[in-house]
Amino acid sequence: MLKLNAETLKETLTHCSDFQTGAVLREVGEWLTFSGPANVDELCEIQTTNGDWIPGKVVSSSDDESRVMLFRNASGIRPGNIALLSRDALSVPAGDETLGRVFNALGEPIDGLGPTGGRRIYVDSRNAPCPMSRNRIRSPLSTGQRVIDGFLTIGKGQRMGLFAGSGVGKSTLMGEIAKRIQSDLNVIALVGERGREVIPFVEDALGQSGLERSVVVVATAEEPALARVQAVDTALRIAEDFRSQGRDVMFFLDSITRLAHAQREIGLGRGEPPGSRGYPASVFRVLAQTLERMGNETTGSITGLITVLVDGDDLMEPIADAARSVLDGHIVLSRKLAEANHFPAVDVLASVSRLFREVTSPAQQAAIGTLRQQMAMYSQMEELLRMGLYQRGTSPETDEAVDAMPRIRQFCEQAVGEFSSYEETVEQLMKLSRQTTQTVGMTS
Repeated sequence: MLKLNAETLKETLTHCSDFQTGAVLREVGEWLTFSGPANVDELCEIQTTNGDWIPGKVVSSSDDESRVMLFRNASGIRPGNIALLSRDALSVPAGDETLGRVFNALGEPIDGLGPTGGRRIYVDSRNAPCPMSRNRIRSPLSTGQRVIDGFLTIGKGQRMGLFAGSGVGKSTLMGEIAKRIQSDLNVIALVGERGREVIPFVEDALGQSGLERSVVVVATAEEPALARVQAVDTALRIAEDFRSQGRDVMFFLDSITRLAHAQREIGLGRGEPPGSRGYPASVFRVLAQTLERMGNETTGSITGLITVLVDGDDLMEPIADAARSVLDGHIVLSRKLAEANHFPAVDVLASVSRLFREVTSPAQQAAIGTLRQQMAMYSQMEELLRMGLYQRGTSPETDEAVDAMPRIRQFCEQAVGEFSSYEETVEQLMKLSRQTTQTVGMTS
């Protein structure tokens, strides 16, 4: 039995006044089992031997015991320690006071700037907006990146995937978009990142101008799986609160793959049977629920840019495939282009915006159709051109594509810190299409 002196007992009972109590029975890694039943997803706190309280959440329960995962790495927990079940849901800061701040998964500031003040909101279980209450996506949303605004136009309220392997400029592109995206504010969830990468992203990729209009929620790679999953819920709840106030929110999640990895740990730990590549069914349910909470409502909007890590650049692996089936489009970053120092390294032919025709004019659609045809023709003949096996004049269509590609590449390439308004992008796009058409006419 846990032995407590009088002062410790008094403090413990005060702390327990609004809680149901139990006792830790056993500990295995991040998992604890304590005595007594509980509701799944109920918050709890576990007392360590030195008197600290570690927050956790119930992930499974039976008639006589419950299993808990902790939000923080902890030591000093042993059988007999007190477990407290809370009656309240997790609450986090909300409103404009959160802009420019960095929080952990529990909504606690980690940027050294002190508490936020202002109001708080509960992070309770939220359903996606009713399908009949969603406003249709009609308006284009400028990202400042020509290749995206021109070829892969995003609509306000759309969920777009950014598919990339490691080291191809994903974080840099995210930061560039966050600085100039034509939304009211950004909410950014960094999940499973290396700890050393957070400050460079906040200070360099995002920058002061980007941070001032952003809320950042972080759960790094060494944190327990529960914290990594909770970080996404916390960030989404903050974004939903802004949307309910009539704001247009840009939501960044980096990355949904690491969210899936964390949910896999939780699912397997509570006994779910593994499926494809070890992912239990709950992983795909959580991915769909997360993505469906974004979008338009009658009040405001949440537009999503969701990064998807592709192992070995395999776009057909289970998480990439599942995300692509729910998302409203995907932007594929090419290692080949990145190695050629082409930024942003967007593979236009492998990418698509499913709402492109909903948010662009017929003239822009026709221009993009012409340019995509030229790019596809060049891609088919690129290997022969590289080996010198193609002779000019053999195919007029190939000659036209070869002539057009330098101008298309110049349009798609953009230096870090260079931004283009949506109007400028469309104007350059139409000009580029006319030049290509004129070249075709001269050739024929």
